[in-house]
Amino acid sequence: MELAHSLLLNEEALAQITEAKRPVFIFEWLRFLDKVLVAANKTDVKEKQKKLVEQLTGLISSSPGPPTRKLLAKNLAALYSIGDTFTVFQTLDKCNDIIKSKDDTAAYLPTKLAAVACVGAFYEKMGRMLGSSFPETVNNLLKSLKSAESQGRSEILMSLQKVLNGLGGAAASCHRDIYKNARSLLTDRSMAVRCAVAKCLLELQNEAVFMWTAELENVATLCFKALENSNYGVRVAVSKLLGTVMATALIPKQATVMRQNVKRATLEEVLELMATGFLRGGSGFLKSGGEMLKVGGSVNREVRVGVTQAYVVFVTTLGGQWLERNFATFLSHVLDLVSHPRATQTHVDAVYSRRCVSFILRATVGSLLGEKAQIAAAKDICQAIGKQMKAVEAVVNDANSENKSGAADVAASQHVMVCALQELGSLVQSLNATASPLIQEPSIGLLETVTSVLLHPSMAARLAAAWCLRCVAVALPFQLTPFLDRCAERLNNLKTSPEAVSGYSFAMAALLGGVHQCPLGIPHAKGKMVVSIAEDLLRTAAQNSRLSLQRTQAGWLLLGALMTLGPSVVRYHLPKMLLLWRNVFPRSLKELEAEKARGDSFTWQVTLEGRAGALCAMRSFVAHCPELLTEDVIRKLMTPIECAMTMMSHIPSVIKAHGAHLKASAAMVRLRLYDILALLPPKTYEGSFNALLRELVAEFTLTDNSANTTTSLLRSLCHYDDSVLLGSWLQETDHKSIEDQLQPNSASGSGALEHDPSSIYLRIPAGEAVPGPLPLGVSVIDASVALFGVVFPHVSYKHRLQMLDHFAECVKQAKGVRQQAVQLNIFTAVLSALKGLAENKSTLGPEEVRKSALTLVMGALDNPNPILRCAAGEALGRMAQVVGEASFIARMAQYSFDKLKSARDVVSRTGHSLALGCLHRYVGGIGSGQHLKTSVSILLALAQDGTSPEVQTWSLHSLALIVDSSGPMYRGYVEPTLSLVLTLLLTVPPSHTEVHQCLGRCLGAIITTVGPELQGNGATISTIRSSCLVGCAITQDHSDSLVQAAAISCLQQLHMFAPRHVNLSSLVPSLCVHLCSSHLLLRRAAVACLRQLAQREAAEVCEYAMSLAKNAGDKENNGINMNPFAPGASSRRDAHSRHQGVNITETGLEGVLFGMLDRETDRKLCSDIHDTLGHMLSSLAVENLSHWLMLCKDVLAASSDMSTAAPLGGGKDEESEKKDEMDDDTMFTTLGEEDKSKPSVAPRWATRVFAADCLCRVIMLCENANKAHFDLALARSARLKNPKNDFLVLHLSDLIRMAFMAATDHSNQLRMAGLQALEDIIKKFASVPEPEFPGHVILEQYQANVGAALRPAFSQDTPSDITAKACQVCSAWIGSGVVSDLNDLRRVHNLLVSSLDKVQAGKGSSSQLYRESATTMEKLAVLKAWAEVYVVAMKIKKEAETKPKRVLKSTEEDEDDFGAVDELPPDSLITLVQPELPALSRLWLAALKDYALLTLPAEFATQLPPDGGAFYTPETIDTARLHYRNSWAPILHAVALWLNSTGFNASESTEETAAAMPNSQKRATSIMLNQTPGTPPSTKSLPEINKDRMHLILGVSIQFLCSPRPEEPVEHVTSCLQALHTLLDSPCARIHIAEDQLLGVELLSVLHRLLLTWDPPSVQLLVTGVVQQIVRAAQDYLQEKRNTLNEDDIEEKENPLALGEGGASGGLVPGKSLVFAAMELLMFILVRHMPHLSSKMSDSPSHIAAKSHLSEESARLVAATVTILSDLPSLCSPAVKTDETQKQWTGLIRSTLASILEYSQPEASKPVLDEVSILTAIALFLLSASTEIIGVQSLQNGCMNRFKSALNSCDPWVQAKCYQLLLSVFQHTNRALSTPYIHSLAPIMVEKLKAVERSRPNNNLELLAVQEGIKVLETLVALGEEQNRVQLLALLVPTLISYLLNENAFASASPASKDLHEFALQNLMHIGPLYPHAFKTVMGAAPELKTRLETAVRASQASKAKAAARQPPPTVHSTPTIKLKTSFF
Repeated sequence: MELAHSLLLNEEALAQITEAKRPVFIFEWLRFLDKVLVAANKTDVKEKQKKLVEQLTGLISSSPGPPTRKLLAKNLAALYSIGDTFTVFQTLDKCNDIIKSKDDTAAYLPTKLAAVACVGAFYEKMGRMLGSSFPETVNNLLKSLKSAESQGRSEILMSLQKVLNGLGGAAASCHRDIYKNARSLLTDRSMAVRCAVAKCLLELQNEAVFMWTAELENVATLCFKALENSNYGVRVAVSKLLGTVMATALIPKQATVMRQNVKRATLEEVLELMATGFLRGGSGFLKSGGEMLKVGGSVNREVRVGVTQAYVVFVTTLGGQWLERNFATFLSHVLDLVSHPRATQTHVDAVYSRRCVSFILRATVGSLLGEKAQIAAAKDICQAIGKQMKAVEAVVNDANSENKSGAADVAASQHVMVCALQELGSLVQSLNATASPLIQEPSIGLLETVTSVLLHPSMAARLAAAWCLRCVAVALPFQLTPFLDRCAERLNNLKTSPEAVSGYSFAMAALLGGVHQCPLGIPHAKGKMVVSIAEDLLRTAAQNSRLSLQRTQAGWLLLGALMTLGPSVVRYHLPKMLLLWRNVFPRSLKELEAEKARGDSFTWQVTLEGRAGALCAMRSFVAHCPELLTEDVIRKLMTPIECAMTMMSHIPSVIKAHGAHLKASAAMVRLRLYDILALLPPKTYEGSFNALLRELVAEFTLTDNSANTTTSLLRSLCHYDDSVLLGSWLQETDHKSIEDQLQPNSASGSGALEHDPSSIYLRIPAGEAVPGPLPLGVSVIDASVALFGVVFPHVSYKHRLQMLDHFAECVKQAKGVRQQAVQLNIFTAVLSALKGLAENKSTLGPEEVRKSALTLVMGALDNPNPILRCAAGEALGRMAQVVGEASFIARMAQYSFDKLKSARDVVSRTGHSLALGCLHRYVGGIGSGQHLKTSVSILLALAQDGTSPEVQTWSLHSLALIVDSSGPMYRGYVEPTLSLVLTLLLTVPPSHTEVHQCLGRCLGAIITTVGPELQGNGATISTIRSSCLVGCAITQDHSDSLVQAAAISCLQQLHMFAPRHVNLSSLVPSLCVHLCSSHLLLRRAAVACLRQLAQREAAEVCEYAMSLAKNAGDKENNGINMNPFAPGASSRRDAHSRHQGVNITETGLEGVLFGMLDRETDRKLCSDIHDTLGHMLSSLAVENLSHWLMLCKDVLAASSDMSTAAPLGGGKDEESEKKDEMDDDTMFTTLGEEDKSKPSVAPRWATRVFAADCLCRVIMLCENANKAHFDLALARSARLKNPKNDFLVLHLSDLIRMAFMAATDHSNQLRMAGLQALEDIIKKFASVPEPEFPGHVILEQYQANVGAALRPAFSQDTPSDITAKACQVCSAWIGSGVVSDLNDLRRVHNLLVSSLDKVQAGKGSSSQLYRESATTMEKLAVLKAWAEVYVVAMKIKKEAETKPKRVLKSTEEDEDDFGAVDELPPDSLITLVQPELPALSRLWLAALKDYALLTLPAEFATQLPPDGGAFYTPETIDTARLHYRNSWAPILHAVALWLNSTGFNASESTEETAAAMPNSQKRATSIMLNQTPGTPPSTKSLPEINKDRMHLILGVSIQFLCSPRPEEPVEHVTSCLQALHTLLDSPCARIHIAEDQLLGVELLSVLHRLLLTWDPPSVQLLVTGVVQQIVRAAQDYLQEKRNTLNEDDIEEKENPLALGEGGASGGLVPGKSLVFAAMELLMFILVRHMPHLSSKMSDSPSHIAAKSHLSEESARLVAATVTILSDLPSLCSPAVKTDETQKQWTGLIRSTLASILEYSQPEASKPVLDEVSILTAIALFLLSASTEIIGVQSLQNGCMNRFKSALNSCDPWVQAKCYQLLLSVFQHTNRALSTPYIHSLAPIMVEKLKAVERSRPNNNLELLAVQEGIKVLETLVALGEEQNRVQLLALLVPTLISYLLNENAFASASPASKDLHEFALQNLMHIGPLYPHAFKTVMGAAPELKTRLETAVRASQASKAKAAARQPPPTVHSTPTIKLKTSFF
C-alpha cells in the first residue's frame, strides 16, 4: 500500500500486483492524492499536471466503482482548481462524449457514471469559470437521463444538483428544463432516484423562483405523490423539499426577490396546501380541493407521515423567532387538522393523526423555542383548550336540541384536546420547575382550564387532561398534594355525574402514579383518603345503574394507583384489599355455576368490568409491592385468581346469551388475568396449566377471533442487530413516534391512553413521552404470548409436543393473509417460550418434541415474508441454545448447507443463510467450530451474488454474526473475508444501502476479532490494518447515514486497538460535522466515538475541532449545520435553514456539545455527551480555566435571564420589548444573514444543572492540581512570571456569581446544584488570606452574595430538600470563620434561628405538602447545622482559652483600619449559640434517641414506639433512616461537647420539655422516657439520667464504629471519635467507663476493628487519643481505689498489691483485660507504620526489609502510641514483678541501647540520621536507667563515642544540644554514672571552648553553642570539690576572659561577637563573688588576664552610665531561644 502514496500513480507497482488488488491500489492512490493536492506546492502540481490529467482521465474509462469514481471526480476538479485550467474544456468534452455514447451494455456503465460524476464535480468546484459551456452539458445530461437505468438516473441527478450548486443564478436559462425533466422522476420506481430528484429540486428551488410561486401547487402535488409507497429515506428527502419550498414561498430569499417582482404566498395559503396532503394524500389532484375532501376513501399513511415531517422542516426552516410570533395561528391550524373528519375516519386513523400532530408540536415547540417562549406557547395552548371546552359545554348543555353536527363536533374535539393537552403536559414537564410562573399566574388559569376537561364527554380527552395534570405535578411537586385534595373534594361533590366520577378518578390515579417521580412524596394520610374514596365508590356502585359502570371502574383504578406508592403505604391497607378482592369473585364453584344463569347484559358488563378492575389492582400490587408478597398473601390472592381462570371458560356462553358487546369487557378480564399471572411464580398456579394454556393458545392462534390481529412483541424478541434485514422496522430515528404507524404488524404505533386507562398510573416505558398502550385486541395477544413464554418451561413434555403439533396444524388450516398473521403470532410465542427456556436453563425436551419444533421452524425459513424468516432464524438459534447437543446442531447446520447448495430462489437462500448466522450466534464459537469452514465458504460465495442485493445483505449479515461469535477461531478466515468486503465496497452500487451497512458490520466484526494484534508491525498485520482503514474510508464517504455510523464504530474499534494508526486530524472534524446530522443513529455514533477519543486524547480532539472552526470560512465546510432535522450540509445560500446553523465557534467542540444537550432528547445520546464533556473537563479544565469557566458561566447566565422574566403578566414593558424584537428581526430578515454565533435557544434548565455540576468538578480538579489555585498571593506572583498562568482563585468572583445564579433560579435541581457549588467554594476558599489586608480572607467581600443566595432557600414555600441543603451551607459559612463582624454573621445566623423555631413548632406548614420524612429531613438538617456551628464555636473558644492573652497594641494609628478592631472576641460565636442551647441540647438528645432506635436490628422492630419518635412517623421509617444516617455524627459530637461543658450537671427538666413541645411530641418524649402518657413524669435522679445519656452516646458510637460502611464519609468517623474523646474529658464519663471494665474493652476492640478498615492518619491519630483517654480513666479509677484502700487498711500491707489487672496471679485474660486490648490495638498501629517490628512480617517472603523514614503523620502516631504504652504498666498489679521478669527487662533495655548505638554509626550505606534525636535518646537512657543495667563497658564506650563525635560536629546546633544533654548527664545524682563521662568528655569540651578565641561566633546559633558549653563548665566547677576548685577555675576563667574584646575591637565587632563579650563579662562578674578565694588565686597567677578584665569592666560601666535610662540589664539565661527550638525533637 505504501507504494500507492506518490503524487503520480506508480504504474510499475500497479502492473506488478494481481488483478483483484488493483482497484484497491488505485483507490488508495486517489485517497492519498486527495489529501496531498490541497497541501502541495502549486508549482509542483503544475509541473506534473499534464501527466496527472492523463492518468486520471485514463481511469475514467477503466470502469471504476462508485467510491472510486467519486474520489476520481473530486481529484480532477481539485487539480484544475489548483493548477492551470486551460485543458479543462478538453476534459469536459471527453466526458460529454462518453455520456453521449450509445453503448448501453452493463460493462460500459461504470465508465459512463464516472464521466457523469466528473462533470458534476467540475461545475461544483469551478462554477462560473465554465460558464459558457453549461447549456450543452445540461442538455446532454437531460437527454441521457431519459434513457438511463436507475443507477444512471441517480448519478445524473446528483451531477445536475452539483451543476446548479456551482452556477447559482447563472444557470437560470436551464432551470425550467431541469424542473420539467426531473419532476416526472419524483415518482420513480427506484427509491434512490426519488431521493436524488428531491435533492436536485431542493438545490433548484434556491434560484428557481417559479417553483415557489406559479408552480407551488404542482410541486406540492408532486411531493404528495412521491410520498406514496415511499421508504424512510424518501420521506426524509421529500419532506425536506416540501417544507423548504413552502417556507421559501412564505418568506422568499432576499437575493432572488430583488431580481424579480415576486408575489408572496400568505401563511394561510401555504398551510392550506400542506393540509391537503395531510388530509387527503397524493392520489388524483383536482384543482378544487374542496370536492375531493368530501369524498370517502382512506388517506395514504405514508403521505401523512411524510407531510408531518414536512411541517417540521417548514417551521424549522423559518426558525424559532418566526414560530414564536406566529405560534397561535400555527397551533390552531395544526389542531384543525386533527379535528377534520378525514383525519379521523376510523379510531386507529384518529390515533395516527393525533400522533402526527403531537409530533409536529413536540419537534417544533420542544426544540426551537427557548424557555420563555415555551411558557408563552403554553399560554396559547391553554387558551385553545379553553375555547374548545366552551364549545363542547355549549353542545352538551344544549342536548335537547338533538343537533347531529354538535355531536360530531364533540367527537372531533376530543382529538384536539388530546393533542393540546399532551403537548401542554410535555411542555410543562420539560420546563420542570421553570414552569412555576405558568401555574402561579391567575390570568392564564392553566389548572382551571385543564381540570375543566376532566368533565369532557369523551374518555380520551378526560384521560389526556389527567395525564397533563400528572405532568404538571411532577414538574412542580408542591402542587401534588393540593391537586389530590382538590380532585378528592370535587369527586365527593359531583358524585352523581358519570363524567365527573370518571374524570376526577383518572386525575387522582394519574397524580398517584406521578408520586414516584417526586422524591419528597406526599403525606401518608393521602393513602387513607384514597382508600376511603375508592371503597365508597365500590360500595355505592350498585345503588344507581346510571353510575354503576363509572364508579366500579373508578374505584378499582384508584386502588390500582394506590399500589404504586409502594409497600410503606400499602402495608397498612393490605387486609382490607385482600377482603375486597375476595368479595368481587364468587366464593365457590357452585356460586360460579349459579351466576351463569342470572343477570342481564348490563349487570354482566358491570360485573366483568369490576373483575377486570380488581385483577388490574392485584397486578399493580404484585408489581409495586414485591416485599409484601409473602406465601400467605400469595395464597390469598390465588383464590380470586383461580376463580377468574375458571370463569373464563364460562364467558363464551354468557356472550352468546347477552350479545357481542360484552366481548370487549371479557377481553379486558383476560388481559388483566394474563398480566398478573405473568408476574407471579408459575409454581403457584401449576394446577391450572391445562385450562390456561388452552386459553393462551386459542388467543394467539386467533381461534375465536375473526380479525387477523398480530402481536407487537416480535420486534422486541428479534435481535436488535437484525434491523438491517427488516429495513427500517427496528431502527431508531428521530421520527420513530410517527414512523411506527407504517410498520407491518397490527395497530403498530397506534398506542393511546384510552386503550387502557390503568396505564395512566404506571411507569412510562423508557424513551416514550406519553404512555401508549396498544388497542385491546393487540394487548391481549401480547399478554398471552408473554405469559406463554413464562409458563412453557414449566409444562410437561407431552403437552409441549401437543401444542407444537397444534401450531403446525393451525398454520396449515389458515390461508393467505390470515396464515401470515397466525404464523407471526405463533412464532412470537415460540420465541418467547425458547427465551423462557434459556433463562430457566432448562431443555426443550426429547426427540419428538425437538422434531416437531424443528419442522415448524424450518418451514418458515422459506416463507416469503422477511419478518417470518427472521423470526425463524432467531428461533432456530435459540433452539440450538436450549438443546445444546452437538449432533442436533450438526443436523440443523447440515440441513441449511444442503439447502443453500441446491436452492436458487432468493427466499430460501436468505432464510437459510440467516439460519447459519443465528446458529453461530447462540451456540458460540466453541459449539459450532467444526461447521465454521463450511459456513464461511458458503456465505462468502453467496455474498458475491451481484444479481440479488437481498441475498448479499442476508449472507453478509450472517457472516458478521459468525465473525462476532467465533472470536479468535475466525483468525484464519480474516484475509479472504476482508478482501471480499473491500471488493464489494468498491463495486456494489451505493443505492443498495443495506448491503453497505452489512459490509460495515462485517468490517467492524473483523477489527474486533483481530483486536490488539492490529498494533503489530508484521507484513500481514500491516496489510490487514491498511485494508481495514481503506474499508473505513469507503464507508465513511457513503451517502447513507447508517453506513457512516457503521464506519464510525469501525474507526472507534480501530482506535481502541491501534490508536497510533487512526488519523484524528481527519476523523474529529468529520465527527463534528455528523453531530448535526438529521439521523439519530449517526449522531449517537459520532458522540460515542468522541466520548472514547476524549477519554485518551481530549486535547487533540478539541484542537482538531477548532481547526474546523478556522476553516469554516471556506465554501466547503460552511454547512456544519447544528440542526437535528437538516440532513448533512444544508444548502448554503439558504438563510432560513441556517437559523439553526451553529458552526463550531470560539467555544469549540465543548460549546457545541453543551448546545446539543438543549436539543437532544435521546437518553443514551445525552449521557454520552455528559461523559464526553466530563472527560474533556478532567483533562483540560485546569490548563485553560478561564475558557471552561466562561463556558459554564454562559450556560448558567441563562438562569438569570429567566428569573428576570418570571412575572408573566407583562404590562407596558413587555409590549415595548416585543416591539424592539420586531425591529431587530425585520432587520435580520432583510439582511438575510443571521448572527450565527448565538445558539438557537438559551440553555435549558437541565443543561444549566449540568454546568453547575461541571463547576463543582472544576473546583475539585484544581484542588488536586496546584496549591496556587487556592492562594491569591502565590497565584498573583505566578501570573506575573507568566501571564498565561491561570488560577482558580483569580476567578473567585465568577465562581461566586455562578453559584449565586444557580442557587436563586426557578429550577429546584439547579438550586440544589448551586447550593452545592456554594458550599464547595466556601470550604475550599475559607482560609485563603487577602494579601493586601493582612488578617483578612478573600471571601469576606462576598458576604452579601452568600447571604442573598441563602435567604430564598429558607422561605416558607421552599421544598424541604433545598432548605436542608441550605442549612448545610449556612453551617459551613458560619463555621468557616470568614465573617468577623457579629452583625454580618447575624444575618445568616437568623436564618438558622428561624428554622429552629420551625423545628420546635412541631408539624410546620410544609409538612402538609410532602411526605412526613421530608419534614424529618428538614428538621434534622437544621439540628445538624446547629451542631456543626456549636462544634466550631467550642473549638474557637477552646483555642482562645489556651492561647496566651495578647495585649492589643494600638501604637500605630494606621492600624485602626483593620487588625485589632475587627478581631472577633473569641467567644462571640458561642454567644450566638448560647441562648439556643437549652432547646438545642434537648432536641439533639431526642434526635440521637430516635437514631439509636432506628439502628436496632429488624428483630427488635416490635420494641419501637408505636407512634414514632421525636422527628419521624412510623409510616416513613425507611426513608427517615437515611436522613438520620446523614446527620447523627455532628449531633453526637455537639451533645458530647455540651455534656462536657456542663459537666453533666444539666438535668432534663421534663416540665420544660413538655412546655416547649407540642402535644404529638409530648407523647413521643414521654414514650421515650418509658412512661405511659398521662402519668406524671417520674423524675429521675441526675446520675440515672447521666447514665442513660452515657449509654446512649456510647451505644450509638460503638454501633457505628463496629462496622462503618465503606461509603460513609470520613467526617462521620472523625466526628464520632472526637465526640468520644470530648466525652471522656469529663470525670463523670471517665468513672462510668472505668467502673465497667468490659465497656472499655469493648470500645477498644471496636476501635481496633476500625483501624483495620480505615487508613487515613487523621482517623488513626484520633483513635490513639480516645485510647489514651480510656487508659487515663482506668488509671484515675485505680488510683482512687488504691487511695481509699490505703486510708482504710494501713495495717494490712499486702492487699494493695492485688489491685490492678492481673491481680495476685499476674495473668491478663484476653477479652476481659483492658491492658491486653489496649496493647493489641497499639501494637497494631506500630506494626502498620513500622512493619519490621513484627517478626511475622519481616520473615514473610513478600516483606522487603527497607527501613524508610516515617512521615510526619506516622511519626506523630508512633509517638502517641508509645506514650500510651508507657502508661499501661501502671494499670497492672505489682504482683507481676519477679526476678525472671527483671532479668528479661534488663536484657531488653541493654539491647535497645545497643541497637540505637549501632544504628547511629555513621556509615556510607545508611542515611545519616538526625544526630540530635539520637543523642537525646542516649541521654534519656543514661538518665533513667540504673548504672548496673547500662554501666556495661561496651555500652559506655559507645555512648561516649557518640557524644565525642557530636562535640566535634560542624553544626553549631548539634553542639549546643550536645552541651545541654551533657549538662544533664554530668548533673546526674548517681556519681558512678556521671564520673566516667566527665573524665572522658570534659577535656574535649575545654579544648573546643578555648578555640573560640580564634574563631569568634558569626551568628546566634554558634553563639548559643558557646554559651551552652560555658554553662556546662560552670556546672563542673560547682560540682567539683573544694580542693579541686582552683584547677577548675583556671580552666574556666581564662577561657571567659579570652572572649572579651578591647574597646577598638568592640566597636567593629559583629553583633554575635559583641553578645559573646557581654556574656563573658556577666559570667565573670557572677563567678567572682561565688568563689572569691579561688578566683583571686587564679587572677593573681596571670596578671595579663587581670588587666583585660579591668579594662572591660570599666568600659562596660561607662556605657551603662550612658544607657542607664534606656536599657534593662541583659538577662543571663537564654533558655527561651532553646524552648522554641526544642520542637525539633
